[in-house]
Amino acid sequence: MSEECVFCKIARKEVPTDPVYEDHDLIAFADLHPVAPVHVLIVPKEHMVNLNEAGKNDVPTLGKAMRLAAKIANDRGIAETGYRVVINNGEQGGQVVPHLHFHLIGGRALDPRMG
Repeated sequence: MSEECVFCKIARKEVPTDPVYEDHDLIAFADLHPVAPVHVLIVPKEHMVNLNEAGKNDVPTLGKAMRLAAKIANDRGIAETGYRVVINNGEQGGQVVPHLHFHLIGGRALDPRMG
């Protein structure tokens, strides 16, 4: 984990949050600046700056994160109507926090044009 990374601090319980889900590998919580009625961040606890740093040993955690997105979407009642799972990767990709994370977004009609 990184000492200064806000998501690492959340995983270490140094920054309070109300987890939607948590286990050994992942923590999920509501985005502080939601763009839709449902906007949950799914964060691997192991620090990786972005998807480019993920290796083959990270594949189980990344797959688990995708399955968790589907579970949370179902729990939040948006699985049937639709939702989006997004990874912003790098500065031009819109990544603000330099720690790999997934955005689960839904609860309203989303623009099919992403950019």
